[in-house]
Amino acid sequence: MNKLRLKPTLLASCLMAFLPLSALADKTLHAVDNQHNRHIESTQLLNKTVINHADRLVAYTQKGIALESVDGKTMSLLKGNFGSVDHRQVKQGLLLASVDLDRQQAMVALFDDTSQDWVASTYLPQPDFKIESVCLYQDETQNGFLFLVGEQGQGEQWLVADASSPIALPQLIRHISTPPESEYCQVDDALSRFYINEESVGIWAYDAHPEADLSRYPVALVEPFGQLKDSAAGMTIVPGGLLVLDAESSSLSVYVEHQEQWQLETTFPLKQLIEPEAISARMDGEKLDIIIKHDMGTASYTLTWPHKKTSSPEAIPLVTPLKQTDPVPSLGDAADDPAIWVNQRDPEQSLILGTDKQGGLGVYDLDGKTQSFLAVGRLNNVDVRHGFHFNGKQVDLAIASNRDNNSLHVFAIDPDSRKVSEIGEVATHAQDIYGLCMYKNKQGDIYTIVNDKDGRFFQYLMQDKHGNIAGELVRQFKVATQPEGCVADDKHDRLFIGEENRAVWTLDARADEPTVMTQVMPVAEHLKEDIEGISLYQTQQQNFLVISSQGNNSYVILDALPPFAYRGVFRIGFNTAAGIDGVSETDGLDVTSINLGQSWQQGMLVVQDGRNRMPRANQNFKYVPWSAIADQLGLTDISK
Repeated sequence: MNKLRLKPTLLASCLMAFLPLSALADKTLHAVDNQHNRHIESTQLLNKTVINHADRLVAYTQKGIALESVDGKTMSLLKGNFGSVDHRQVKQGLLLASVDLDRQQAMVALFDDTSQDWVASTYLPQPDFKIESVCLYQDETQNGFLFLVGEQGQGEQWLVADASSPIALPQLIRHISTPPESEYCQVDDALSRFYINEESVGIWAYDAHPEADLSRYPVALVEPFGQLKDSAAGMTIVPGGLLVLDAESSSLSVYVEHQEQWQLETTFPLKQLIEPEAISARMDGEKLDIIIKHDMGTASYTLTWPHKKTSSPEAIPLVTPLKQTDPVPSLGDAADDPAIWVNQRDPEQSLILGTDKQGGLGVYDLDGKTQSFLAVGRLNNVDVRHGFHFNGKQVDLAIASNRDNNSLHVFAIDPDSRKVSEIGEVATHAQDIYGLCMYKNKQGDIYTIVNDKDGRFFQYLMQDKHGNIAGELVRQFKVATQPEGCVADDKHDRLFIGEENRAVWTLDARADEPTVMTQVMPVAEHLKEDIEGISLYQTQQQNFLVISSQGNNSYVILDALPPFAYRGVFRIGFNTAAGIDGVSETDGLDVTSINLGQSWQQGMLVVQDGRNRMPRANQNFKYVPWSAIADQLGLTDISK
């Protein structure tokens, strides 16, 4: 491994290899004089392409945040008394985040490229903890999120900007349990990685994405568990590595990432600095420019840097939801599976049925508003079919798997009134009922296919027996491990089933046909376990299978006819304008190609959202226009 060399800056090439700014030529000394140095709260270097001639941001006690040039001249000043600073580029200019020390509130502002001045300052509500630091994060679509870090294990994440500028009303996304003794943080946008210090323990990394699990792993630890001498203070992200300050031993440790493992490459003493606490760095050719804040001011260095940026995961295309339902009544992991009931007389009056697996069935309109909730027990999956003769009347059927009774819970949907009502339960042979889907053959017979967690499937012919709903077991089959999602292609008499950790399979849906299964797609590069919801998007020309790939929060699209060609993958991100969060850990989904009016002319996708972040509430369901998916993946329908 190549050893790093610290290079002296500018005219100090014949001096020692690691020198503070004050030891350099007079021209560089003018960046910050001695008096101002003692009043610096924080500083951050800017990439040289951000703003012409701008070099850094500096927060001065009781003065404000200065945008300074290379020679230390103030180009613009945002007046106030600010602490920690961070920045990102947006389309309109430079996005700034800081802490107003007088108000104890986080603030975001924009340095506008056109006016060349600070505009659009927005304050976040005051949290119930003292803010020690702030750090910004931009997701795949350049939405801006702000982390607030408190010293006593408290933190928050807020949506504060879109790709252009700060939003008028920042939205709280989630509370975060952070380590105690935390004062510094940084985010690697490309890897969605949030670093935070715990002074006496070390540096931790979290997933920064707002839809991610709250979990962490150590990057650099203090002795005896790691190689930091006494403490972990500020850190800065550099290509392929991390620079970490040890304030108590006055040293700088250089960590590099190799095959997802962090290694200490070298440590430099900073004995001439008094408690170095905060650090910022930027690439300049093949070297790093570094600025360190310590008790008496700042010091600057350069460092030869041969390492390259850690490669980012391949980006998955994003679409955004247009609507979301009201939250389900139950707390925790409750919402599970939706089904779209198309009103054949007036498609714009269609309904979404969604299960609450702790309490019942929700009924929503196309704006996501609750029309009714049937508190009938722990319903897991639900599906619908039109045209069932029951008790002398034609109704549409909705059937759900009831985990309280291991039964098929049957509902009638009145096509005229749109009212959803219970009509009974059908006992099943399942011992731990789970997934469910429905199938209607060419003769008009309606079947319900339900599975058990042990891999068994049971197919029931739905019947009206003297005004009572009934089901006759007509076929059964089995997969090796736990299944859940399934969908029937009525047009082609084909059934698709998902074996959660293995593959999607297909077989003939007809009750009198063999149950020979063909693999459609295994868990591999595009499809990650768990395989969850499965549905079909069908027009005269198109037959697509849509699958929830829960393991990487994405959705895979295949041709629903052999050879089941892969057509693409997408994720569902934030719709900042509509105030709707993205989607993660989807269980069930449903899709239709029917023109439902307005934004749904090519149909819609409805998905369960495992984390309802904006506003923070119980789980719910998100609506996505199919047109957005088709545009993103190039799925043009020549029949339209």
